[in-house]
Amino acid sequence: MMEWRKGPAVTRIARPTNLRRARELGYKAKQGVVVVRVRVRRGGRRKPRPWRGRRPKRMGVLKLTPKKNLQWIAEERAARKFRNLEVLNSYQVGEDGKYKYYEVILVDPHHPAIASDPRLSSLQRGRVFRGLTCAGRRARGLLR
Repeated sequence: MMEWRKGPAVTRIARPTNLRRARELGYKAKQGVVVVRVRVRRGGRRKPRPWRGRRPKRMGVLKLTPKKNLQWIAEERAARKFRNLEVLNSYQVGEDGKYKYYEVILVDPHHPAIASDPRLSSLQRGRVFRGLTCAGRRARGLLR
């Protein structure tokens, strides 16, 4: 995990760290399927402090929580880095005092091996940005 912290925030990896969990979520060792490790800062959000004067109560700096969970944020960052791929699913692989680490399974919808697979060919474009992944549905209250 020390190397994970030193490296870039979004890193493509050769194979999943937790193969059993990845296969549960739809990973297959075939062309067109990519695994990416994403590092996300733990904790709530903090807005920049306004530079014009107002009462501290009205600054709106602390105690702000995003409507998204950190896993959904990690999926979005992976999708922005790899624009030609779609997010299939993700799972947590670890955390330390400062970061949480997720592995995101990405699929190339235009690859022939994926287009011929009935389970993977039906992925829509931009599903992670519309909250259609498992983490997004959970954050929207559609899963318990």
